[in-house]
Amino acid sequence: MKLFNKKNILSFLAVLIIYAIAGFFINTGFIDSYIFLNIVLIGINIILAVSLNLITGFTGQFSLGHAAFMSIGAYTAGILTAKLDQPFWIGIAGAALFASFAGIIIGIPTLRLKGDYLAIATLGFAEIVKIIGLNTEYIGGATGLNDIPRYTTWTWLYFCVVATVLFISNFVKSYKGRACIAIGEDEIAAEAMGVNTTYYKVLAFTLGAFFAGIAGALYANYFYFLKPDSFGFMKSIDILVIVVFGGMGSIKGSIAGAILLSVISLFLQGIPELRMVVYSLILFLIMVYRPQGIMGKSDFKFFKKRGVVNVYHQSK
Repeated sequence: MKLFNKKNILSFLAVLIIYAIAGFFINTGFIDSYIFLNIVLIGINIILAVSLNLITGFTGQFSLGHAAFMSIGAYTAGILTAKLDQPFWIGIAGAALFASFAGIIIGIPTLRLKGDYLAIATLGFAEIVKIIGLNTEYIGGATGLNDIPRYTTWTWLYFCVVATVLFISNFVKSYKGRACIAIGEDEIAAEAMGVNTTYYKVLAFTLGAFFAGIAGALYANYFYFLKPDSFGFMKSIDILVIVVFGGMGSIKGSIAGAILLSVISLFLQGIPELRMVVYSLILFLIMVYRPQGIMGKSDFKFFKKRGVVNVYHQSK
């Protein structure tokens, strides 16, 4: 297994070139603040969609509470950077760890559930987090937490997105990742083959929450202000729509879905009342004409180690 093969080196150079070109346009003002704001939203949505895809797309666990982990990460980073004057890297690390800890806490008792029951449980967890935020004065309660320093830059955003994509794409190709995929394909058969289904479901849930916490930290330290209502049920639906639109079990699909739906939202800002109508229409068309999503089961090829066999995609 050679990590430093020609393909991986070229992929690494491509990542750096994209970073340098975009950074040049941002620093020279060619990309103005409004365009960069939308780039930030796209990057955050990519992290959220890829992390939720690990839970829902690969492991087959229907979660409606992903925005809760983003909320925990956002408030943790906001407290660390605004109230405790900690550097941004500590805010990101704290956000990821607290969100993943919440993933473990909710994962252990609920991931023995399946299907609709799990969706209801995760939705209930999200509402609990929202109510706690609304009634906690330390973080501003219903009025929100403000005066958060703007630490999110192009560098932080870009490399957090790249790290998320690379980690999860390599995870799903690993032994543990294939166990998660087996659970998503047929949980009963996986358990019959000796897979500890509860352990791997909690693991996938924890990793998904970890990266959702990072997305929350980036969000908090770019928009200055946090309000519990921003991370409600509709935010979880937005993330789920991206995953379904791009393709369940496709990392490329999550990236493409995040970009396309973010652009659609940008064009629909003038008519927000039609936003969810358009989302519903998109989901309807996808379910009828392309239920596998726009990218299907397409795998992510960058930084692929030789010798790693993706049994799931080969079987397709």
